[in-house]
Amino acid sequence: MSQFFYLLKSKPFLILLLLINIPGTIYGYYWYGWQLADTDPIFLLFVPDSPTASLFFCFVLLAFLFKKNWPLMEGLAAVTLFKYGIWAVVMNALVMIETGQLSPIAIMLILSHLGMAIEGLLFTPFYKIKRWHLVAVAIWTLHNDVIDYVFGQMPRYSILSEYTSLIGYFTFWLSVVSLTIVYFLAVRKERFKLSIH
Repeated sequence: MSQFFYLLKSKPFLILLLLINIPGTIYGYYWYGWQLADTDPIFLLFVPDSPTASLFFCFVLLAFLFKKNWPLMEGLAAVTLFKYGIWAVVMNALVMIETGQLSPIAIMLILSHLGMAIEGLLFTPFYKIKRWHLVAVAIWTLHNDVIDYVFGQMPRYSILSEYTSLIGYFTFWLSVVSLTIVYFLAVRKERFKLSIH
């Protein structure tokens, strides 16, 4: 087990994750391009959920490479990577149920977002998140849910549009679950801790 965590914090592995996440983040913003072009400027920050989560994690990885911790960014990354990773897997599974087919793009989205959900939690022993960081992350996360489902800025899945209210309800509770998981793994005093140094 110690070798596994040594691998996680090794410079080559951190660089590898950066080389995966930076292009993935850029592609994620590109993916949202058509929706961003049709979005009021006041909402732009809250529309591309998954690439922003990945961007948070890129900052965490950069800090780790310099043997530093950035606790607020760690909290944002851990919660949003898990939340939007699981969210996208569920949405694409629902699209498959509705259409009866799973396209190669849907498979790519499921696998990449499942990877997102996992990678943010893998590093929880190294995080230095305090309670106030998690409170700030909770405000960001739940505010984003309001922007998405009260102001209609959620990622657009036209096939699932008739289920928007149910998806909004699911998303709220997914936020709560994500925050709770990160609290248990990265914030509470009794958690498993390691140093990135």
